[in-house]
Amino acid sequence: MHGFVRVLRLTFPAGTHTPMTETFSRPAYGPIAITLHWFMGLVIATTFGLGLYMANMPLSPDKLRYYSWHKWIGVSLFLLAALRLVVRMTTLRPRATGPLPLQERFAVWTHRLLYVLMFAVPLSGWLMSSAKGVPTVYLGLWRLPDLLERNAPLANALQTLHVSLNFVMAAIVLGHIGAALKHHFVDRDDVLVRMLPLVDVRSSGKLS
Repeated sequence: MHGFVRVLRLTFPAGTHTPMTETFSRPAYGPIAITLHWFMGLVIATTFGLGLYMANMPLSPDKLRYYSWHKWIGVSLFLLAALRLVVRMTTLRPRATGPLPLQERFAVWTHRLLYVLMFAVPLSGWLMSSAKGVPTVYLGLWRLPDLLERNAPLANALQTLHVSLNFVMAAIVLGHIGAALKHHFVDRDDVLVRMLPLVDVRSSGKLS
């Protein structure tokens, strides 16, 4: 865990940085980072919506099928989060100059928490399935190993944890969307535009 926190600190530094305009000249985010950002947003929204929909369904073949899809999406989210973390650590991206103000420090820590949740949410679901004695078969082809022995009380506790983490992640995603819209419509800077696909934007001050 300590090692993962260290990776996040290095990936989302909160100190003083060199201005992007002095180090390289290209769009603020590369196409891989932009694609992963929007695709993972779609994946998170899909799995959250599917989880809400199927939660109160009576037991049926449809519910079992939706549970399988939900778990497949969760495993995919875990893999995509790992890929995105690698991309973020190995590519250039916009840098802030000087000490970060409180709002930006808060944004940095929010992003760190979101990355933790993108790993913790699917992992908690995997643990829950293991404790329930229900195997996870990714895409119906590859059975993942059970991480825990079957244990009904633990499975119930993990289910509560899994649901809680999902709602925390949903709240953070909504806050992220709200902050991006604030940057665009209130602050009128290029924070949102830099992450839009097919838009070549240099990091350069306020929008007119």
